[in-house]
Amino acid sequence: MAESKGLRRLAWLEGTRIFAAVLLLFYHAQLLLTKYAFTPQPTGLVANAQQLFTATQQLGESWIIQALSLPIWFGYQFVDVFVLVSGFSLVLSLKGKPIEVGRFLKRRILRILFPFWTVAWLSYPVLWVVGKWTNSYIPDAWHTFAGMSFPILFDYGGDVLLPTSGPWWFVPLIISFALIFPVLWYLINRWGSRNLLIVSTAITFIYRTFAVYVFQGHPTYAIVSAAAGWQPFVPFIAKLSTFVLGMVVARQYSQGKGVIFWKSSRALLIGLGIYAIGFVAQFYRFGWIFDDFLLAIGLTLCCMVVFRFFSDRLKLGSAMVWLGIHSYSYFLIHNFVVDRTLNLYVRNQLPLYYQVLPWMVVGTLMLAVIADKVTPWIERGAIALWHYTDARMTPIEKIGSWVPKVGESAIYRGKPGWTIQKVEQVIHDKAFYLCRISNGQRTIWVNQNDLKQDRALPQAKVQ
Repeated sequence: MAESKGLRRLAWLEGTRIFAAVLLLFYHAQLLLTKYAFTPQPTGLVANAQQLFTATQQLGESWIIQALSLPIWFGYQFVDVFVLVSGFSLVLSLKGKPIEVGRFLKRRILRILFPFWTVAWLSYPVLWVVGKWTNSYIPDAWHTFAGMSFPILFDYGGDVLLPTSGPWWFVPLIISFALIFPVLWYLINRWGSRNLLIVSTAITFIYRTFAVYVFQGHPTYAIVSAAAGWQPFVPFIAKLSTFVLGMVVARQYSQGKGVIFWKSSRALLIGLGIYAIGFVAQFYRFGWIFDDFLLAIGLTLCCMVVFRFFSDRLKLGSAMVWLGIHSYSYFLIHNFVVDRTLNLYVRNQLPLYYQVLPWMVVGTLMLAVIADKVTPWIERGAIALWHYTDARMTPIEKIGSWVPKVGESAIYRGKPGWTIQKVEQVIHDKAFYLCRISNGQRTIWVNQNDLKQDRALPQAKVQ
């Protein structure tokens, strides 16, 4: 029973992820089609409602289509849902074990970067071919290099990534949260969940007050004249409280308590109330201080209720889990599909837009699945290349009396269970041996300096 509950909650979480990614595709498509006809302005609820009504009329005369398009104008709000879910997921990934900072950072950063590198390395050749063929936009050489080599060129705003794909500004943000997570985890255990949440919320709100009134910035979703633009709202400190809240909720969940265990009616009612406050606040400059925080809470509670229903009543849990696995690659790819489809094919033809919209959703999913299938191959290739290069370039200070042989058992960096599969002699200042070893799960090239003969095990027989 406990296992089924865990799977159910994983299903609704993954359902929220893929729903957020798809809604962001709709959002960017609608903005591009209407030439950014509506973005929230700090002019009040009534003025924004009037602007929203005018913008929606560009999407057709059908009142049904206009009604369906209304929530899409606010798809950007799911960026903060991603932030909250990230804090939640990172805590769950620890599985109740103490955090090993070095191993954790290596694992989490590479889980962000390898899918990104896969999409980037596969996308740039395609963008170049499509651009040449259609005489359309191609990222210049500098920004192509910046994207392919990221995060060598790192900045919080993702400025070097924006010429390739606008939504990629989010990648430096999630890397930032991964880097500070060990510190936050230490503090949440030392101070307690409530104290850390209070402190992080105070820090975030004070910073966002400065961002609005002193730095003269505006949130990422608004397009207004401001001295600092959206830059003050891009660093992790602008969304710190949302991330910490996700951590707090996950910690309570692992203890068998908290909002995850609320009844659906209670979660939906509170979620809608909090969302309503955040929704109104986004139309006022003062509201920019706290609206993202409230919107993330409200949307996540509502999504939890909806996708639990899909999982429990409609038995769609397995499908949501499968889709959620591909949500990150979906997010990375979706803007390529939207931009090239609308600019090169749709060309402001409204009926054609509605025809290709479902195909953009499905096509992006297919590309995301392909990217996720390719990612492990790129990961294994990159790691193998690194091990091989490292082993060849590491000088040998002293050649021991043990000469590695194929089939021998060996200890690699203090861990037994490795078998030598191949041995090469390398001349590099001094002659030394390069060994390919395997433990049944991994196969890597290593320098003989990293190996010791395992005398505790009988040597494997070589056929």
